[in-house]
Amino acid sequence: MAIEELEREFDMAMLNIYKRAYDEAGYNAARFLQMLRENRGLETARILLHASNVSDGYTALWERGRLDLTVEALIIDEKWHPLFSKQELEIARRRLKEYHYIF
Repeated sequence: MAIEELEREFDMAMLNIYKRAYDEAGYNAARFLQMLRENRGLETARILLHASNVSDGYTALWERGRLDLTVEALIIDEKWHPLFSKQELEIARRRLKEYHYIF
């Protein structure tokens, strides 16, 4: 699969976790949606990963027991690994482990 196609699929997957967070966890991630509109999925994921702390949305989903709907949980799926550096994948894994997410 071409990288461009994988990026388009990732955009859709990021939008899907926004919709699922709203529908399944009652969390309206308005800022996340705005970031997706401004930066698309890949750049939004990188912005969030490189932040010094987890986002408010990450914390809100953790409080709801839905870390499965976080960007970090999405990108640890092997399908998306070609889009991220080893360092970025490690950041995602570390954050999930720190919050006791089992994957």
